[in-house]
Amino acid sequence: MEERLFTKDFTLVVIGQIISLFGNAAVRFAMPLYLLNQTGSSALYGTVMACAFIPSILLSPVGGMIADRVNKRNIMVVLDFTTAALLLGYLMLQGRLNLVFLLTVTLMLLFGIAGAYQPAVQASIPALVGQEHYMQANAVINIVSSFAALLGPVFGGILYSIYGLLPILEVGMACFVLSAVMEIFITIPYEKQETKGSIWKIMGQDIKESFCFIRKEKPFIGKGLVVICCVNLFFSALINVGLPYLVTEVLPFTDSLANRLYGYAQGALAAGGIVGGIGAGILAQKLQVKKVGNLLGIAALCLFPVGISLLLAESEMVVYLILTVCCFVIMVMATVFTIQIMAFVQTETPQHLVGKVIALCMMLSMCAQPFGNAMYGFLFEICAGHEAVVVLAAGVISFAVAIWARKVFSAQSASE
Repeated sequence: MEERLFTKDFTLVVIGQIISLFGNAAVRFAMPLYLLNQTGSSALYGTVMACAFIPSILLSPVGGMIADRVNKRNIMVVLDFTTAALLLGYLMLQGRLNLVFLLTVTLMLLFGIAGAYQPAVQASIPALVGQEHYMQANAVINIVSSFAALLGPVFGGILYSIYGLLPILEVGMACFVLSAVMEIFITIPYEKQETKGSIWKIMGQDIKESFCFIRKEKPFIGKGLVVICCVNLFFSALINVGLPYLVTEVLPFTDSLANRLYGYAQGALAAGGIVGGIGAGILAQKLQVKKVGNLLGIAALCLFPVGISLLLAESEMVVYLILTVCCFVIMVMATVFTIQIMAFVQTETPQHLVGKVIALCMMLSMCAQPFGNAMYGFLFEICAGHEAVVVLAAGVISFAVAIWARKVFSAQSASE
């Protein structure tokens, strides 16, 4: 194990992530927006996004199991090529199948692939860098993800408003193919584990082993997962559904301008991720898990200016600017929170279990996301004309979750 952070193989992983995630961000920005533009229904949008998360949840443990048993490089290569083939299939079927059905199935497959892909990336970090670099390596991966998410929606918003969906899908396919070819040259050390029985039996044993590890050996991880589930249900889902709906359907912009502004707002989220990632990397030695509740509290407070502006502001551009700035701050806090939690899990978990445990954590934490997406989709539909009520209520509940999170993480720190 080399002592420096940017080894040849870790650098290739980072570059491959930049290319792949850029294409992913542009496609996952444009396809749901296309659905929302075509239907104008927040309830349908929320339902489709909820359905899209289900395969990601189900395939995360499979990805973790595979990540601990197969060369992680091969997982990345195969899944990038598969994603490119999926987009090609969508282009061939567009106009021949029902739009809502085709978009739903495609998004479900995209999210499912991402659910299987991410455990391989996260599990590769302990194999590529020393433990003293875990926080910095996670920060780099998050910065890369945020940087791609910054350029993807901005590029996608401009391209989509001018040319529509087709060129974005073509660029996405090119990105996935290029990333897969680059990842072929990565070398990730791994030890092949003995496998006995069917894949279902193996997966059941792996999930049971991971559950036992979290519940008995590291119960603090389990408590942290409950906190994250609440954050995803009441907070993250609001951003996922509320941001596109408020910008493109509630605020009275023209369709073309609204799509571009939504791309810029997504860019602000990504910029917040970059700032948060850089901050977490620089302050890696000073950040303490017991204080992550404070980060959630700051993020929750940012929802109140958004709700108040929806009630009182007379200019739609003022509302948009407040929404965008608050989203930026929210993402800064959320990124630092995520990096701290991920580094903690990687540090506390043996390397032969890290892929399975990370996958299980991702699966459990994402379980709340589909319910939250569907819930907010219907709430915005029911409260049409009174969207501020939904945002302010979410702010109150999210702040309560932050207070509870502070107690949970402080209690753990005190017991160590």
